[in-house]
Amino acid sequence: MSAGKNWKFELEEYIKQSEPGQIEKSEAWQTAIGLQAVDGLKTSEYLLDTAKEHIEGKISIDEAQKRIQNYYEQRTDRIEIENGTKEADIVSTRIAKLLGEKAFQFSPAEWVTIHRRLFEGVFSHAGQIRQWIFGRYIPSAKVIPDQLQFL
Repeated sequence: MSAGKNWKFELEEYIKQSEPGQIEKSEAWQTAIGLQAVDGLKTSEYLLDTAKEHIEGKISIDEAQKRIQNYYEQRTDRIEIENGTKEADIVSTRIAKLLGEKAFQFSPAEWVTIHRRLFEGVFSHAGQIRQWIFGRYIPSAKVIPDQLQFL
């Protein structure tokens, strides 16, 4: 995302001035984009514009996901900086959708499901548990929940 737009500031405005549904959506988007930033990934300005439309109720989260997917599938004249935003944009929309769901629990099975849902089509190993932890091989039958790591 260019230096001209500060995604956190723009989404924070919805929390300060909006109805409860918009506040929850804005918080979900802030979390989704923030998680990408923690990994050193940047999202596109197109994602921010799409997130705002979702927060304002103009489009559904499913429509937001379709827009982002289509944005990267249909454009062949990518500039280099946009190529670096694809993963962050796709995963951000998936995180925002996941955070908007009411049924959510933290369990080993749910962690695998979340990893698959977030990274399916982005990484070939989406939803798979690592067989290697800290440089040593661990047979999958002996992996215990507090040792779960994803590829």
